[in-house]
Amino acid sequence: MYDEDEGQRPEHGPLAGFTVGVTAARRADDLGALLRRRGAAVVHAPALRIVPLADDGELLAATKGLIDQVPDVVVATTAIGFRGWIEAADGWGLGEALLERLRGARLLARGPKVKGAVRAAGLTEEWSPSSESMAEVLDRLLAEGVEGRRIAVQLHGEPLPGFVEALRAGGAEVVGVPVYRWMPPEDLGPLDRLLDAVVSRGLDAVTFTSAPAAASLLSRAEERGLVPELLAALRHDVLPACVGPVTALPLQARGVDTVQPERFRIGPLVQLLCQELPARARALPVAGHRVEIRGHAVLVDGALRPVPPAGMALLRALSRRPGWVVSRADLLRALPGTGRDEHAVETAVARLRTALGAPKLIQTVVKRGYRLALDPSADTKYADA
Repeated sequence: MYDEDEGQRPEHGPLAGFTVGVTAARRADDLGALLRRRGAAVVHAPALRIVPLADDGELLAATKGLIDQVPDVVVATTAIGFRGWIEAADGWGLGEALLERLRGARLLARGPKVKGAVRAAGLTEEWSPSSESMAEVLDRLLAEGVEGRRIAVQLHGEPLPGFVEALRAGGAEVVGVPVYRWMPPEDLGPLDRLLDAVVSRGLDAVTFTSAPAAASLLSRAEERGLVPELLAALRHDVLPACVGPVTALPLQARGVDTVQPERFRIGPLVQLLCQELPARARALPVAGHRVEIRGHAVLVDGALRPVPPAGMALLRALSRRPGWVVSRADLLRALPGTGRDEHAVETAVARLRTALGAPKLIQTVVKRGYRLALDPSADTKYADA
């Protein structure tokens, strides 16, 4: 759903004027708050839901198997997953027995949050990669040699491409511990609205914090016959921002390039958007002013000017050929749902001028149309948008 408190956003935040989609199921509130604090409008639609497996026979069987036969190595991949496993074992009356077996194994933890969960359970990890990368964990295990070893891997709902296969190819016996599963959201309405917003270019960026979320959006687009439109939008107009390389895999498999922060956290993800989105905005010198065209607003000499959708559609049409006259007929086609009456263009232009607070930015060319009053010294007149 769209925010109702946009008026409380800081006018000059780096993301002011941009709309960002959030697909996360977990920590969506934290991510949304960080984005809003920097001025963005946020559209949240969880692309999936997490289903705990406390009553799942697969998890129970894996836990009993590890208690009966202690593993040589245990790989803990997420804090929430590791805690969920211990809690589920406690619920089955197997908690102490599981902890005893884990104390007898080499425990590898991916990242500081996982280390915290391991230590909260009264255990101590032997090693954790500085990169928080499963690839580094795999490299270390293979370098040590895994032939004949029994390795338990706490799965966390996301694919671990090549990880399990590489261990088995090296001669290891791998036991997967599936602590929770990703499922489609129960209410598909918000996800459909977000999907429509991506396809219609109503979003400037969409964020993904897990590979299943990206896969779920693609799957829903498949069900609705919108995959070509979705991929076209993500490849050219709507910036897909992923928290890390594993999250990006479903999109990259469809030929979609993504941006990712160096540190796989939501804070750096937001900072990356603060750099990427303003850099993608169109900035033009018009009638002695600096005009920066953002998703749902315009910066005029640094002042934020919210513009209604019809006005943004006109402004984008004019900015594709800055300084050139655009006919009323062409502008009418750019307006959403206005029919055939060119008077609608005049009305929309008047409202756009009012919204921009600088009427001379858009010039009327009698009997021809309208043009952006591009400064004569600008070298962008002949550029394509």
